[in-house]
Order: sequence, then structure tokens, then C-alpha cells
Amino acid sequence: GRPGAEQGVVAAEQEPAHALRLGIREHRLEGREVAMDVVEEAEHPPDIPSPAVADLEITGPALTLRYPLAADAPALFRRGSDPEVTRFFSWGPYREVAEADAYIESLPGRRAAGSLLDFAIVRDGEALGITGLSELAARDRRATVGSWIGRPEWGTGVNAEAKALICALAFGPLGLERLTAYAGAGNDRSQAALAKIGFVREGRLRRFHRHGARVHDVAIFSLLRDEWAVSPLAAVPACISGDVPVAFAAAP
Repeated sequence: GRPGAEQGVVAAEQEPAHALRLGIREHRLEGREVAMDVVEEAEHPPDIPSPAVADLEITGPALTLRYPLAADAPALFRRGSDPEVTRFFSWGPYREVAEADAYIESLPGRRAAGSLLDFAIVRDGEALGITGLSELAARDRRATVGSWIGRPEWGTGVNAEAKALICALAFGPLGLERLTAYAGAGNDRSQAALAKIGFVREGRLRRFHRHGARVHDVAIFSLLRDEWAVSPLAAVPACISGDVPVAFAAAP
């Protein structure tokens, strides 16, 4: 995030130097022809290539978090078409693979806007589900974490490792101080999973979440940076590579 911004400043500082070079050239020549040459060059400044941006990726002992690809759509569709998986969500179940395609296609724009930073949870090349960050408040250094995985992965440790990896990103390069997590008030399995990995239940938000025509209460959980640092999540090895999207870079 920071290197890209700094390069942008450098590029802006180079523009007056370019204009200055044009002025020196004008003094060397004379007449209307020179003025035209200067105008044409000013209208077509040299292209300055944008710096390459590497996709953000987090690798753990068994899983990798990476940006979802078009090739992940069939695997996500198979898991997201299970009504039990999406029972407490605002979307789903998937009815056709085109819905998974549309979700994946929407992600670059949402990353750029700072509204959603989602990753595919990948093992042996296959997408098992999704985890990510939303509701970013850069000034307050907080965001909301959410995850879903297919039913075959329930109770296998996939959710715990995925949470460890996304927490390593959130409390590491992103510089966050707090993560919020929501669980349906009737979703005892999800609430137990959050408590097991160190999230603290803060209360119940009444009529907070709409799913179709129904409105549900949700339980709200949180994990603070200092709590994470002494939790089992922080002990999970996490290798983070690539560039943090500018919209998700830590506030100064």
C-alpha cells in the first residue's frame, strides 16, 4: 500500500521537471515551429508505467488464502448451494454457478473501493470457502471478519486455520486494533467456534440482519490486537506476500 502511494508522489514531482525540460528546449530553437513542437509534446507526455502490483496471499500450514479466481466458481457453487451452509446468511443458497461467477467478478472493484477484502480458502488447489474483511474503519483501525466453508470441511480445523491467517493479516500488515464478528443468534455452532478461538461475545444485536423477508438478531463478538497476540491464533505460522490494496492500508 505505502510503496504505491509514494511512487505516485514521485510521479507528480516529476511533472514540473518535464515542463522545465520543455522550456529549455524552447530557448534553443526559435519561431512558431518551436511553439508548436512544445505544445505537441506537452499534450503527449511520455508514458510512465504503473508499478506492478502483486496479489495479496497468506499461506499457513495446510491452507492458502488468495483472491478468488474464475476457476474457483464451480467449487464455491458446490459448497454454497447447500442450504445448511447459507442458512444464516444474507445470500444463498446458490442456484446456478453464474451466481458464484458474478460474485468473483465483483471483487476487484470492491477491493479498490475498500468495501470488501475477500479470499478463497484453498487447500491442494481447491477452494473450500471464503473468508474476508468488510466494514473497514481505517481511522479507528477496525474491520469485520466473516467466513464460510462447505459442510464437508465443518469440524476439520479449516475454519480455525483460516481465521488464524486472516487475523495475521488484519493485525499485521493492515495494522488493525479490533476485529468484529457476527453470528446468528440461533447459530450455536458458529458462536461456539468463535469463542473457541478467542473471540469475546459482547452481546446481542436485535433485528440486525435481514435474510430474505426475515429479520434476525445476531450475536456480536470481537477480538482485540493484544488478545490475539496471546491467543493460539497468533501461534499459527502465516506467510504473507503481495501488496495490500491501497484502500485497506493502515491509517497513519
